[in-house]
Amino acid sequence: MKNVKLTIEYDGTGFHGWQRQDQHRTVQEEIEKALEKVMKKRITIHGSGRTDAGVHGLGQVASFKEDFTIPIDKIPLAVNSLLPADVAIRDAVEVDLDFHARYSAIGKKYIYKIYNSPLRSPIHRSYAYFVAHPLDLEAIKKASSHFVGEHDFKGFMASGSSVKDTVRRIHSLHVYRENEMLTIEVEGNGFLYNMVRIIAGTLVDVGKGRILEEEIPYIIASGERTKSGHTAPPQGLYLVEVYYR
Repeated sequence: MKNVKLTIEYDGTGFHGWQRQDQHRTVQEEIEKALEKVMKKRITIHGSGRTDAGVHGLGQVASFKEDFTIPIDKIPLAVNSLLPADVAIRDAVEVDLDFHARYSAIGKKYIYKIYNSPLRSPIHRSYAYFVAHPLDLEAIKKASSHFVGEHDFKGFMASGSSVKDTVRRIHSLHVYRENEMLTIEVEGNGFLYNMVRIIAGTLVDVGKGRILEEEIPYIIASGERTKSGHTAPPQGLYLVEVYYR
């Protein structure tokens, strides 16, 4: 029995998210179908976590256990030849049998891209959040510092989530701008459902002056979703890396 760790890249535009679903195209399903053809047997992969429809993966991780004869370092080439153009396996390595892509993870890194220009860009429409209103970058940077550390992020979780423990630690949150593209880079030990997108939406609201930078600590402490900002759309979000011990 071998345990294989896959690193996967995908353009989320044409997918209904990561997790396999009936009657919807998903990343998990496409990879499992291709692996089945290569391995000549049914394969179930376990991802490090779900991503929503439209969200992109630069370093999504999945794992599976199975007996097979193909060399592990040949899996990416073999499987990629059967995958559609919007998803690919970037790396495959053998790991300890107790490794699990989700349960062994100790942290993740995301980026969120905002195209901030008076005029929309057809090129960026599926890969960044278009915001025409001028954004105050300095206010956004000051506001972003309040998210760093361990907090109860209940107010930054999508309603309807069944998660009981809403405390998470954000290790770092950086915001930088290159021409019209604003990038939010965040690392943490874990993220609640839609947490990064709600933080991004809140920072956009700060940049517009709708929320004051000094209000952020009180919004976090309140634990109320109605006090935080809007949920930024999925196309600006990228899962960059998953961390393991």
